[in-house]
Amino acid sequence: MILWIIIIAVSVILDQVTKTIVMNTMELYESIPVIENVFSFTYIHNYGAAWGMFSDQRWVFILLTSIALIIMPILLYKYRKVHFLFSLSLSLIIGGAIGNMIDRIGLGYVVDFLQATFIDFPVFNVADICVVCGAIMMLIYIIFLDKTLFADKPKTAKVTEEVNHDGTDDKAN
Repeated sequence: MILWIIIIAVSVILDQVTKTIVMNTMELYESIPVIENVFSFTYIHNYGAAWGMFSDQRWVFILLTSIALIIMPILLYKYRKVHFLFSLSLSLIIGGAIGNMIDRIGLGYVVDFLQATFIDFPVFNVADICVVCGAIMMLIYIIFLDKTLFADKPKTAKVTEEVNHDGTDDKAN
């Protein structure tokens, strides 16, 4: 369990440190090409989700994230002895959710700064990377490693026929 707490903490710290560096060294909407026409650092404030969808729905995101941050650690603890990939993926998702939640509560928006300029893709941050990588790992785990993780356990069938003490069936007589 300590490993998962460390992964969550490292995810949050890495996210918050990179956002702080960007806020202290770049102007809002400034873009610095890293690889021309491929990747840039572009500092923006995101008031919604990807591509700014659901802008100004801050409280909805805070509420949904709060619910997720109650449920996911319970799942992480409950299934702590399940496969490594399951716990790693949940830890990354939790860390990313906390990172963006800190921004939403503290700043009123999420700081995004990583931009893939070769495609029309939203500007994102380290927390987003953690959430997406964690979600992909969770899908891989569920699809390829344990398809029955959340499935109901098979119920044992009750024997409805009575058997005589001598082992013969009552209905046969």
